[in-house]
Amino acid sequence: LQAEILKTLGFHIQIVKGQTEQGGILLSVNDALNTEEYTLDIKGEGISIEGGSYAGLLYGIQTLRQLIVLEGAKIPSQTIQDYPEMASRGFCHDVTRGRIPTLAYLKKIADHLSYYKINQLQLYMEHSFLFHDYSEVWRDDTPLTAEEIMELDEYCKKLNIELVPAIASFGHLYKALSTKTFAHLCELPDSEKRPFSFDSRMAHHTLDVSNEESFQFVINKINEYMPLFSSKKFNLCGDETFDLGKGRSKKLADEIGEKQMYVNFVKRICEYIVNQGHVPMFWGDVICEFPEAIKELPEETICLNWGYAPDQTDETTRLLHEAGAKQYACPAVIGWNRFINQYEDAYHNITRMCSYAFRYEAAGILITDWGDFGHVNHPEFSIIGMIYGAAFSWKNEKVEFEEINRAISMLEYQDYEGTFVSIVAEIAKQMKFLWYYVVVYKEAVEKKIEDKNYTSYVKEFDKQEFLQANDLLEDLIGQLYQSINHLDTSKRDQVNAYLVAAQGIEIFNEIGIALLENHAEKNLAVKLEYWFYHYKEIWYKVSKEAELYRIGEVINWYADLCRDLSDEL
Repeated sequence: LQAEILKTLGFHIQIVKGQTEQGGILLSVNDALNTEEYTLDIKGEGISIEGGSYAGLLYGIQTLRQLIVLEGAKIPSQTIQDYPEMASRGFCHDVTRGRIPTLAYLKKIADHLSYYKINQLQLYMEHSFLFHDYSEVWRDDTPLTAEEIMELDEYCKKLNIELVPAIASFGHLYKALSTKTFAHLCELPDSEKRPFSFDSRMAHHTLDVSNEESFQFVINKINEYMPLFSSKKFNLCGDETFDLGKGRSKKLADEIGEKQMYVNFVKRICEYIVNQGHVPMFWGDVICEFPEAIKELPEETICLNWGYAPDQTDETTRLLHEAGAKQYACPAVIGWNRFINQYEDAYHNITRMCSYAFRYEAAGILITDWGDFGHVNHPEFSIIGMIYGAAFSWKNEKVEFEEINRAISMLEYQDYEGTFVSIVAEIAKQMKFLWYYVVVYKEAVEKKIEDKNYTSYVKEFDKQEFLQANDLLEDLIGQLYQSINHLDTSKRDQVNAYLVAAQGIEIFNEIGIALLENHAEKNLAVKLEYWFYHYKEIWYKVSKEAELYRIGEVINWYADLCRDLSDEL
């Protein structure tokens, strides 16, 4: 609070203990309030904040900080009494499928979460941790370390954030199951012999549960990772086990069925976690197909029920509720496979899933931020979706899209015109050659994708749609430049990342036209390569090296293709 007043208003206030002076700010704990409840009383003679605990007091301070940003030194007299209607309000950030954030940026995420009163953070992990006995898995990466995790855990606790461990322990184990040492644990044989493919990494690499070594492999990772966290929750993940029963475990599948195989393995891991004094969590996409099986898992288990469509129905939430599941509703900020998050879709998805959480008495809400296919979107672009989640998990009240975007523009970006978020939301819609198809077209041409004729996708391109999108982009980029004048100077560095992303959208739309016409304009390859230079500058501001080289391979492939399709050679 002291730092906010100095930064925003320019003057330093003294911190004392005991009674405040006239015009001062008094902070105190009131045991009569609920844990995260607070009262903020602003009067001419001074300001008082009472919290039901450290957490409530912290949230009162965060509200006062926000009012200082919006109102300046003269805040209107008012009394605010507030508390969350949902106890667990979380954010899950992917740190494994392309980007590995620096510790400094992870702390910045925690700062944002606390500012908007989110009290749980999960870091989704497959291979990107420096495990003792798995150097073959992380050797070509820049993994997080135990020291970094423990430092982040301590940092989060001071911000009333529970840092929850989350490790893939069933599906999504590409890096581990592609090594010479652990490939024999993969459901599909010869996994170590297959060339890298973004598409294959998402679709395969499930553990062979008929092999007892698979369970021990999971337990070894849990034993090393769990002690780094003060949380008593543990997310084993267990999602998208696409290959289950289709390879090495087919004999077992024929005997007991794939559903029972899945439940048995997840149950074993859950029971182990419970025996360690922790609460197991797992993603609910598989068990939603047979929700009654939730009764076979330990009663402490929390099912993370995700669904990411903008028109997501309440079906899975309702079915899990009727089956007696303890669940979190898990919407998404929808940033994967695009340069800028699809904010309008994220808004509709988050508002729906949060409303279902309240309707069916969920134990929590977890906003997810995934990095499929290299995590090309700048992580700070997810802040807008994070704020949607913070707002709609705090109170079961809907705020219209335009209204909340204007509020976020003013508070988060200190844009007193209130238009910044609406501009970037429109820019996001103009990406017609989505990163997903950028990648799978390349992999289809290289014959890395089996049984998928993605090259035919290009024939469905609409040149006019691409041209119209780029015409609109030109105007929107102009608006983005103009918005700099309206932003507080401390927030203007946010614009450059959006400008680079917008330029990337424009270039790939041009590449889409080139593929459609089998001809590229001169210098398109050069534009792409210069664009990637600036993209990398932004990457290094928040991320370790990680898998940037894989994105570079895609960019270079398209640059070479553009030269082949032009008259430059």
